This record gives sequence, structure tokens and C-alpha cells, in this order.
Amino acid sequence: MEKPIRILGIAGSLRKASFNRGALRAAVELVPEGAMIEIFELDGIPGFNQDQEQNPPEKVAEFKRKIREADAILFVTPEYNYSVPGVLKNAIDWASRPYGDSAWNGKPAAIMGASIGAIATARAQYHLRQMMVFLNMFPVNQPEVMIGNCTDKFDELGKLTDETTREYIRKLLENLVEWTQRLENEPQKMERVPITASGGE
Repeated sequence: MEKPIRILGIAGSLRKASFNRGALRAAVELVPEGAMIEIFELDGIPGFNQDQEQNPPEKVAEFKRKIREADAILFVTPEYNYSVPGVLKNAIDWASRPYGDSAWNGKPAAIMGASIGAIATARAQYHLRQMMVFLNMFPVNQPEVMIGNCTDKFDELGKLTDETTREYIRKLLENLVEWTQRLENEPQKMERVPITASGGE
């Protein structure tokens, strides 16, 4: 029996009643057979301090270990001020440091997000994709799961009830699993080659 694809689910909100945390819980229910999602909670990660990157806090060390153990990453993020929340950016920064020891390198990923606004989390998701270029991550492109007007799609307990949205999430997870298996079967994984600038400034 083949081992299941392990997906690490990360919500970019600490609010207990967050719609994005509700969407992540829905993803746990909708993950395809042969895969599983483990949720990592970002609360307790301190602000990034480069003085500590060689000997990071225990919560950060655990976070990096969980990322490395995972076969793929699922980000579920709200949008704050046209971008990703500070709590998520902070966690991403910690796990990418020190230079040359990024836990994100080579990881397949998927993104989704919920918002009370009509355009959902489009700008935050695109900013996250920009980060993945430098992080050398490989995000799934389709479908784009942007859950707009989300107050109508969750019940009073925070459960995602909108069937169309649930189907989009189901398809995103199927594509993530397929994409992860495809990358694992490649004879050689893509690696980042450091670029050294010549001359001085």
C-alpha cells in the first residue's frame, strides 16, 4: 500500500471564528482518498528576528520540521490591506531562514482564501504566488479558489455549506495531489542555484 500524500494546511488567520479556518476544516473533509491534511496553527510564532535564525524558537523549529515532513502545502489566507496577513508573512519568513536552509524549497502548494468582499482574496493570493517564485515552490494554478461574500457560504458554526465552493476545494485538492505525485516522479527535482553578483556597489 502506497503511503498517503501528506499535506500541511496553514491558515493565515488566528481568529477562532475565521472563515479561512473554516475553509481549511472543509478541506480536511474533502481531501481525496490517498491523501491527508494536517493543520499547523501559527499562534505562538514570535516576530522574525534575524539574530535568532541560527537557533530559532521551539515553535519555529517545529514549524520547519512539519513543512519538511509534508509532501505539499495548502495555504488558506484572508486578505489584509491588499496583501497577505502579517502573521502568515512572518511565518513564511521564519521558515525560509537562514539563507540556504529554507524549508519551503521544492514544495508543491495550493492556495485558497475567503473574504466578506466580492473579489475575495485575489490580491493576497497573487502576492503569495510572487513569494513562491523566490521560495522555489510550485503552486497549482487551477482552479483558483477565492471565496467571496463568504458570510453566505458558512453556517453559524463556521462550517462551509456552499456546495459549489466545496466542489472547487475538492477539485483543487485533487489537482494538488496529482501535481505532487507528478513532481515526485520526476527523475530530478528542480533546485535553486544561488546567483552571486559580480563587482561591487
